[in-house]
Amino acid sequence: MYMKKQFAKYVFLNILGMVGLSCYVLADSYFIAKSQGAAGLTALNLVLPVYNLIFAFGSMIGVGSAIRYTIAKSRDFKDADNYIFNSLFFAVFTGLIFSVIGMLFPEQLIRLLGADSEIVRTGKDYTRIFMACSPLFTVNYTVNAFVRNDNAPNTAMAATLISSIFNIILDYILMFPLKMGMGGAALATGLSPAVGILICSTHIFSGKSSIKIKPCIPSLKKLAASCQVGFSAFVAEVSSGVITMTFNFLILNLAGNTGVAAYGIIANTAIVAVAFFNGIAQGSQPLISRSFGKKQFSETDVLRKLSLVTAFTVAAFMYAVLAVFADGISAVFNPEHDTLLQSYSVTGIRLYFTGILFSGINIAGSSFFSAAENIKAAFTVSVLRGFVLILLFAFLLSSVFGMNGVWLAYAASESVTSVFLFYFMRKGTNRTVHG
Repeated sequence: MYMKKQFAKYVFLNILGMVGLSCYVLADSYFIAKSQGAAGLTALNLVLPVYNLIFAFGSMIGVGSAIRYTIAKSRDFKDADNYIFNSLFFAVFTGLIFSVIGMLFPEQLIRLLGADSEIVRTGKDYTRIFMACSPLFTVNYTVNAFVRNDNAPNTAMAATLISSIFNIILDYILMFPLKMGMGGAALATGLSPAVGILICSTHIFSGKSSIKIKPCIPSLKKLAASCQVGFSAFVAEVSSGVITMTFNFLILNLAGNTGVAAYGIIANTAIVAVAFFNGIAQGSQPLISRSFGKKQFSETDVLRKLSLVTAFTVAAFMYAVLAVFADGISAVFNPEHDTLLQSYSVTGIRLYFTGILFSGINIAGSSFFSAAENIKAAFTVSVLRGFVLILLFAFLLSSVFGMNGVWLAYAASESVTSVFLFYFMRKGTNRTVHG
C-alpha cells in the first residue's frame, strides 16, 4: 500500500509539472496566433523540431545521469556523486553548440526546415533568441531530474510549474503591452528555465539534499553510460521533432501553409497530451530505479503494471475529451476564423489522436525498461516509435490517403510499436525484473 501511495504521489506531481511545462507552448501558440496570425503559427511549428532536439539532449543527459546516480547510490558506489557534475558539464557544452548555431544561422536553419521567405522573416528572430538560451534548457533538465530522484518530487514539480507560469505571464507582457512580437515570445520562453534552475537549487544546496556537486574531470564513459539508459527519454522528446518535421514537409506539398498551420494546432495539443505520459514515466522512474537498485524485484514488477494501467486509463479519457471538443480546440488557435484551417485541424485532431491510446503505453513501457537497465528493449521500442515506423507510415499512408493518411500515420506507428513492447514485456520482463 505504501508503494502505491508513493507511486500516486510521484506520478501526480510529475504530471502536474509536465503539463505545466507544456502549457507554455500552448500559450506561445495562442499569443503568436493572436499577434502574428497563421504566418506566426506556421513559423512556430516549423521550429518546434529544434525545441524537441534541444529538450531531447537535455533529457537524455539529465534523466540518464539521474538514473545512474540513483542506482549507484542504492548500491553505495563511491563515485555516485560524480554523475551530477558530469551531467551539468555536458548539458552546458551541448547547449552552447545549439546557441552558436542559432545565433549564427537562424535564417538558414528555418529555411532548411521548410520556411518560405515570408515565414523566414516572421520566425528568424524567434529562432535566434530561443536558441541562444539553449544551455538554460539543458541544465534545467539535469537539475530537475536529480532533484526528483533525490526524494523531492514536490520541489521538482514546483520548479516546472512556476517556470511555466512565469513564461506565460512574461509572454503576454513582452508580446502585447511591450509589442515585441515573436521576439518577445522567444525571450519569455528562453528565460523561463532559469526560474526552474533557481527553485531546484534551493533543494540541492539545502541540508535535506543528498546531492553533492563535486567538481571532477568530465568523463565520456559516464556520459555514455548515462545516455544508454537516457536514450528512451531522448527518443520520447526527439520523436516529436521527427514527426513534426516529416509531417511539415508532407503537408506543405499536400495543403501548403494552411495545412502546416493546422498541424501546428495538432502538434501543440499533442505536446500537452504527451506531457501526461512523460509525467507518468518520469514519476515512476525514480521508484523503479530505486527498487531495481536494491534488487526488490517484486516491487519493480508492481510499479511496471501500475505505470502501464495508469497510462492507458489517462489516454482513453484524453482521447474522449479531444474527440468531443475538437472544434472548440481548433477555434482557439484560429482567431482569423479561416474555414479551411478549421476543417483541416478538426479532422486531424480526431484521426491523429487515436494514436495516444498506444503512445501512453509505449512511453511508460520504454521508460520502465530504461529505469530497470534493460537497454536493448528500451532502445528497440524507442527507435521503432520515434523513427522507423512513423517515417514508414507517414510516407506510405500520405501517398494513399492524402492528408487523412498523414493524420493516421501516428496511430499506425504507435499501435505496431505496442506489439513489440508487449513482446519484450512477455519475453524479457522475467530477466529484467529478476536480474
